[in-house]
Amino acid sequence: MDAHELITRNAAEVVTEEEIEALADDPDGKRAYVGYEPSGVLHIGHMLTANKLIDLQEAGFEVTVLLADVHAYLNDKGSFEEIRHTAERMRDQFIAYGLDESNTQFVLGSDFQLDDDYTLDLHALELETTLARAERAMAEITSGDSVKVSQAVYPLMQALDIPYLGVDLAIGGMEQRKVHMLARDVLPSIDREPPTSLHTPLIADLATGRGKMSSSTGVTISMEDSRSDIESKVNDAYCPPTVDPEPTDDGESRENPVLQVFEYHVFPRFDTVRVERPEEYGGDLEYDAYDALEADLESGDLHPADAKGALAEYLDRLIAPGREQLAE
Repeated sequence: MDAHELITRNAAEVVTEEEIEALADDPDGKRAYVGYEPSGVLHIGHMLTANKLIDLQEAGFEVTVLLADVHAYLNDKGSFEEIRHTAERMRDQFIAYGLDESNTQFVLGSDFQLDDDYTLDLHALELETTLARAERAMAEITSGDSVKVSQAVYPLMQALDIPYLGVDLAIGGMEQRKVHMLARDVLPSIDREPPTSLHTPLIADLATGRGKMSSSTGVTISMEDSRSDIESKVNDAYCPPTVDPEPTDDGESRENPVLQVFEYHVFPRFDTVRVERPEEYGGDLEYDAYDALEADLESGDLHPADAKGALAEYLDRLIAPGREQLAE
């Protein structure tokens, strides 16, 4: 793959294509970043954006991972001491998962977000941003009916982090799109460049195929899971023999999360995927690309149960180093 293909592989959206092409023309030394609230244990959502960071490192980018302790504090996730301890655990898990340690900079938000210049720039953004505009970007962090002032400031800090980290590309899931669009709107008001951004897809709930997989609701997969946990969750996953399932009776669209995890987690990390089957059912299958596996499931040549068995095997291989790190 060339640099452009690595940068855009499995991206749901880039903003803008012209800006991405310019980065791809000369990627060496360019910097990309993603921010995470320290939450203790990496789950499959963290791993999706981490896969993109690994792609970017292969393309020549340097990577910054913001362990957003101040954001977590504003979102009422504990004391600073507790949050920073959690951040250290997450750092080690990212390295175990496959990020190149020599080419990855881990930064705590409190390393720069409490400085005078940052605070004054944040106040300048507050003067330029209506509450209604900030609310459109903060849907991912609010819960319940009461919105706190800290939650309105949160997306402005996310926007301001981008120039203060000195990065060329902001990475996030599609749920971060509103924040990146806010950044493009408001950063020029303080003489900062609007950021280039790349958004990864959202994976549907593993059990139902609806909405998005969440660590707080529904079923997810994390580095705490044993092999038997992974096998149990994958075996129970929603996996009709198609990439385009019928909607629910209420008209809600559904995805095939088993295929999504193959596409976005397994095939980017393994050159070949083997599906083991007894000889009486046709013997083993090997796939060099996701499209071939998808086509076989659609045609009936690959049974969902066999696909699930292979998925559990490869997810366990991805998660095992992080699980061992947690045990240590």
